[in-house]
Amino acid sequence: MRSGRFKNLSIVDSLLWLFRVGIIVLVIWGSYKGLTSGKYTAEVWRDFFIFGLAQGGIYALIALGYTLVYGILFMINFAHGEVFMSGAFTAYFVADAFDKSGFLNSNPIAALSIVMLVSMAMSITIAALLERIAYRPLRGAPRLVPLITAIGASYFLQYAFRGLYGSGKKVYPEPAILSGKWIILGAPVLKTQVVVFVTAVAMMFILYYFVQKTKTGKAMRAVAENKDVARLMGIDVDQVIVTTFVVGAAMAGVAGVLYGLLFKQVDFIMGFIPGIKAFTAAVLGGIGNIPGAMVGGLVLGVIESVGPSLVLEGLGIPAAYQLKDVIAFTMLVLILIFRPQGILGQTLSEKKM
Repeated sequence: MRSGRFKNLSIVDSLLWLFRVGIIVLVIWGSYKGLTSGKYTAEVWRDFFIFGLAQGGIYALIALGYTLVYGILFMINFAHGEVFMSGAFTAYFVADAFDKSGFLNSNPIAALSIVMLVSMAMSITIAALLERIAYRPLRGAPRLVPLITAIGASYFLQYAFRGLYGSGKKVYPEPAILSGKWIILGAPVLKTQVVVFVTAVAMMFILYYFVQKTKTGKAMRAVAENKDVARLMGIDVDQVIVTTFVVGAAMAGVAGVLYGLLFKQVDFIMGFIPGIKAFTAAVLGGIGNIPGAMVGGLVLGVIESVGPSLVLEGLGIPAAYQLKDVIAFTMLVLILIFRPQGILGQTLSEKKM
């Protein structure tokens, strides 16, 4: 006869509870073995962590687009990865022209600012067109319909940009000012990683201030709370929704340039995997929650960077780092099992945005 915790649990609940315990035990055991193996020095673990923060900053910026749209429309815009791709891929040609002319090295701040503005402009254009053409006509449809439309739009954009820009990978130029390392708190850190992380965090705080303190941000929160009441208060709901897509796309445009600087290459399918990971980050932090998307992105970036060497190698899995992409998808499954509401909870209407 069952007793204690199992007394009132069904067989399925009991198995799920055992699965959770098993996952926790595996993670703890793998981490212990990984740390005590002596394979990696403290400096290597530090490098893993710093790279994870930079990578997580990019995920967080992309995740903000998912969480903003969900907070307003309760819809997952699976074409957002291609919004991210369109900005980065288009801005590559500007960056390449600046590099060949010498402007990138002679005026790196001005050059990178222009490249980032081009990326943001392209991402905003694509997002605004998506909202007007693909999503607005379906606003009253069942939720599955815009979801399928978003997936279709994602593939359309991928192959449209393949036709426009080609299928080959493009090497993103790096200004000479970002080569090498800075010494921060006594530790050498790649300049590119510092710039990526600082820029990402700065953009997150700018967005948070925009949503919390500006009139437009208050209108966005009102629409998220109740569209009908917001409309009665004189708020242009359609305009607010377009603004939401535009703001999320601007963050994705910035993320695209940072991705190019960090990973040094772009192509027409570059938005798919980062898009899925950013969605995972949004769910991890609490979908519809801006601080949650920030936290989720940083946490996922660090876990993806550190996890293969820490946990998977500790468990004796060969070629663990080749499985780093699996970390994101495993995280998504575990989030849905352990804490489906995310780290910081859900939705704008709960005053989390």
